[in-house]
Amino acid sequence: MNRPLIVSALALAIGGAPALAQEDMVTRDRVGPADAENALTFRLTAYDLYSSDEATATAFEELFIDFIEDNPGWRIDTQLQTGNLNQEQARMIEQAQAGRGPDCAMVDSSQLATYKAAGVLSPMNEYFTEDEVADFFPYVRDGITDDAGNILAVWWFTDLRVLYRNTEVVPEAPQTWEELKTAALETVDEGYEGVLFNGGRTEGTAFDWLANFWAQGGQLVNEAGEPVFYEGENRELFLEAVRYYEDLVESGAAPARVTSITTYDDMLAAAAAGTTALFVGGNWMYAQIQSTLPEEEAAKWEASELPGPTADQRATGTGGWTIAALTDDPEKVRMCAAIAKLYLGPGNAFQALLPTQASLYEEYDTYAGPEFEVFSAALENGQARPGVAIYPEISNQIQILLGEVMSGAAEPEEALDAAAEAVEAAYARQ
Repeated sequence: MNRPLIVSALALAIGGAPALAQEDMVTRDRVGPADAENALTFRLTAYDLYSSDEATATAFEELFIDFIEDNPGWRIDTQLQTGNLNQEQARMIEQAQAGRGPDCAMVDSSQLATYKAAGVLSPMNEYFTEDEVADFFPYVRDGITDDAGNILAVWWFTDLRVLYRNTEVVPEAPQTWEELKTAALETVDEGYEGVLFNGGRTEGTAFDWLANFWAQGGQLVNEAGEPVFYEGENRELFLEAVRYYEDLVESGAAPARVTSITTYDDMLAAAAAGTTALFVGGNWMYAQIQSTLPEEEAAKWEASELPGPTADQRATGTGGWTIAALTDDPEKVRMCAAIAKLYLGPGNAFQALLPTQASLYEEYDTYAGPEFEVFSAALENGQARPGVAIYPEISNQIQILLGEVMSGAAEPEEALDAAAEAVEAAYARQ
């Protein structure tokens, strides 16, 4: 089902709120009547209710208006997170510990362990049945529960990274690192800029690149949660993956500007402008390609599994966002859990994101498209970021390391040594 059809279906299901009501009920900092007796603060990202995509924003406005009508006497005071993921998430924890945090918030799955360790999350067990909990994929259940089995967040969607290609330019999907390099160089010969990927200071850079480390069997931390990526065999595998990115840039298969790319929107813009025929992106970008490019051009683009060092060595990062309650007020925890379910089901289906509950793939016909066969196969090699508090610093150092190596400012070995020293120091402070 394409986006316009999904929007229509949602509008029919919700009953369609009048335009005036939407203007009154949804503002840039509020959902619901301004004079409502009860208020919940919800800190969210700008990709859904406040999306720059008009269809997405409209669909979520309708969903939230329906939600408020089902919860009379309430309003949601919305707060937008900044684009600096690590800084924003750390600030939320500090605010929550000081009693000034939002009641409910979107928490990146990579940061969830840090929130758990800080003790700022309230259990949501009361609002999920045993069957609903069992329906979450195993790695999701492990991520959202504590040792006592309490549900501390709702991991409402997962994602994965794939290789997108313009099949008119690159007919066959590259299966290995070397095949990707060759294909990218051939596109450069035809006037394109080569393969694009995140290479700047952003979590996406570390996460996209980690697939190359994991595909070889590399481990970031050991079973005790101690960082080990710079030791023994892991060190060699890590360096191999770093040299792969370095070689893509040095050979011209990837442009030097990848070191400044910090958002997937850059790749989408390049695809729309016809300047690239290859890029590494998230599964959600398939729908964006269909809605952004003219139909004839969009039809040329396909997704495939990320290449590995060999065709048999594959991995892809499985990420996504959670929604968690940072309040002890039982009614606000209930409202937060209900908002999470809003995203988990219809919100997910509209955006064609990958649900974290198996049953949702059968419930919504959004997931009947052939692209989901590719995503499903890739998820067989999916790997989540380790649920340890040191991960954000590991990611931060990987971002720095890759930028220095690809720009030629440092050799892989010295960059890894510097990263190891910084991570060890951060781990000692925990």
